[in-house]
Amino acid sequence: MSEKLQKVLARVGLGSRRYMEEVIAAGRVSINGRVAQVGERIEPGDELRIDGRKVQFQIEDEIRRRVLIYYKPEGEICSRNDPEQRPTVFEQLPAIANDRWVMVGRLDINSTGLLLFTNDGELANRLMHPSNEIEREYAVRVMGEVTPQIKNNMLQGVVLDDGPAKFESFAEIGGDGINRWYQVVVKEGRNREVRRIFESQGLKVSRLLRTRYGTVILPRELRTGRWMELDKADIDNLTKSVELKPRQGTGLFGMAKRRTERMQEKPMAARRGGYLRQQRRDSEEGENQSPMAYAQRDRRENQNGYAQRRDSNGNSYGQRERRDGNNGNGFTPRGERRQDSNSNTYAQRESRQGNSYAQRENRPDNFGNQATYGQRERRDENAPRKPFGNKSFKKF
Repeated sequence: MSEKLQKVLARVGLGSRRYMEEVIAAGRVSINGRVAQVGERIEPGDELRIDGRKVQFQIEDEIRRRVLIYYKPEGEICSRNDPEQRPTVFEQLPAIANDRWVMVGRLDINSTGLLLFTNDGELANRLMHPSNEIEREYAVRVMGEVTPQIKNNMLQGVVLDDGPAKFESFAEIGGDGINRWYQVVVKEGRNREVRRIFESQGLKVSRLLRTRYGTVILPRELRTGRWMELDKADIDNLTKSVELKPRQGTGLFGMAKRRTERMQEKPMAARRGGYLRQQRRDSEEGENQSPMAYAQRDRRENQNGYAQRRDSNGNSYGQRERRDGNNGNGFTPRGERRQDSNSNTYAQRESRQGNSYAQRENRPDNFGNQATYGQRERRDENAPRKPFGNKSFKKF
């Protein structure tokens, strides 16, 4: 049982397959002490080194196959890194030792629902390839009326910018008024395919939720923003649909199995994305208010530049009264000192009995001796001291 060298190096995480081919061609990789060639195959017992350093690896068939399902919320993008620093779906996935998660298909930033992740690159490739015709099922909320003619057009096929497209099945599942829900199935994973099919008929999709990918159905107990790992039976059904052999050791064990059982009994709370929701709230507020309403706030600035809220009578909340009584109410401008009725500065205090305000009076202690306030009485150095700790304490 062997595997191509560049594929093994890429799966270990040293770089892409194309980059690994360049590293191999440069003579930096050796197998059992000899320089390797591009396209060479490697066996499980071979010694693999790159730049003289030994690389631990496993043949793909020996690695335990794992599959995650993730309920994607709005506002997350299907990418490992985003230049705009938006949240990504990979940030919420569990870490996987000496391996990586491969995403199966994509959902745009406005769409929600089922996403599959696996550590088996071959399984991910077969699930996404159009030749295997893996079904993707969506629940779609459409704004507008879907007439029998429009429904027939979408089932027969429409012409998009990248070629013809159609729905394999189309059914109404609820809703009233201008917004109605429909269940549609496609066998391709082209970019925004479902939305573009509806837009070709003059309809607008306001919500899109993926509910099934192949044999995997979005579970009811899985909440938005949460993930769940599939057990052996579900993974074997998925691999059988794309004609892959099952692997030994596939399935849930130990803590992973108990975690899935707990989630089924008591689902975790939803973790909804807030990026697009906040944008939607801001846009709705902008539509409801005119430009003049934005310009004229219910706040006014005083001479210090601070915004003051006013009640129905026009009075400022929290205004302090001036102490001189001549200037009326209001805040004193910064930098000026307030004066009382005797023209003394506000910060200056009257001295008490000739002593400064900060000084405390000497007070007699309990024994009639004159002592400074705050000082502790001095202890007699010759007096016996109490032992440290509690006498009643006993060791176990």
